[in-house]
This record gives sequence, structure tokens and C-alpha cells, in this order.
Amino acid sequence: MMAWNLDPVLLAGLAICAFLALRPASPRPAIAGVAVLAVAFVSPLCAISVALFMARAVHHILIVAIAAPLFALALPSRTTGMTGPAFVTAAGILWIWHLPSLYDAALLDTRIYWLMQASLLGSAIWFWRSLFAAPLVSATLGAIAAMAQMGMLGALLTFAPAPLYAAHVGTTLAWDLPQLVDQQLAGLIMWVPGIIPYAIALALIVRRGWARAGVTA
Repeated sequence: MMAWNLDPVLLAGLAICAFLALRPASPRPAIAGVAVLAVAFVSPLCAISVALFMARAVHHILIVAIAAPLFALALPSRTTGMTGPAFVTAAGILWIWHLPSLYDAALLDTRIYWLMQASLLGSAIWFWRSLFAAPLVSATLGAIAAMAQMGMLGALLTFAPAPLYAAHVGTTLAWDLPQLVDQQLAGLIMWVPGIIPYAIALALIVRRGWARAGVTA
């Protein structure tokens, strides 16, 4: 619980992001996005996520469903269109990194680990930017699809009959937690809390649509 990640390269990167976010012309969501990344990568959560898969689930949710939309609000898309390509890319990357072979590789190799994190964040920012800029119908469908895929991934992890990840063999014992139970809790976290940011986005999108319809009427 006291294992703070004070890697100088990481701290320098976050400091640069914070400097850019604190400029007067920068939107406030960027500052919040940097703060969320600091929680994900500097706080003890980062170390705990190496031992507990359910902590890794929280870690991924912070990146793709909280930090990413904040950065998307700070960097709004100037074009409108369909959310399909961005959704497919972001969802595909999230699912690919939860394949046992790739997930285990990421926890064993620092370069693969940071590739995982960068691809998750980058693709999620693209999705959220396209979602916020999309027309009402496309944005609504995109938010629903994002909720569904996150919930489905969580359900698959929850109901898997056996542990899937070799990287967590034995790492949960110090917490007096069987690996399968840890995996099931991770699935529940992705299944229930993990869809809340998308549900909030869906509600705001629908509200925006009603407001525009009222103005038109």
C-alpha cells in the first residue's frame, strides 16, 4: 500500500502533461485527466494491479473510461461523423490486451506493458472524441455499444470456470484471495462500475438531443 511509483521518466512525462494542461488556454478537463493518470500510474494502485487482477480492472477503467473522456473534452474533435471505426478500434484493443497470452506478456516485459497502456489510452481518446462530436443517433449507438462490450468482457471474466492469467498465479495469496475469486471480482468491476461512465455519457447525449429537439420545436 506504500509502493508509490516514482519512476523519473514517468514523473517527467506527467509533469510535462500537467504543464501543458495548466496553461491558461487549456480546458480544465485536461488537468483532471492528468490527475487520473497520476492515480493510475503513481499511486499504490499501480503496484497492487501487478498482484490483483481486480486492481488491474480498476486501473484499466481509470484509463479508458475516466482519463480518456477528460482528455477528449479538452481536445474536442473538429469533425463530426460515425463512431464506428473508433469504437471498433478501442474495443478491439481492450479485448486483445485481455487475451491471456498478451496480458501475461505485458506484465513480464516493461516495453509491452507501456505499449498496452499507450494503446488503451490513445484508442480510448479517439473513441470518446468521436463520440462527443458525433450526431445524436451515432453518439447514442456508440455509447450503448461501448457499455455492451465492457459489460460483456466483464461477464466473460466473471463466469470463466478457471483462472486465465499465468501472471497472477500465486500473486493473490498474500491477500488471502484465490486467483479465481480475484478474477471474478475483476469481471464484476468491469461489468458493473465499468459501464457507469458510458451510461453517464449516454444520458448526457440523450439530454442534449432532447434539448436540441426542444429548441427546434
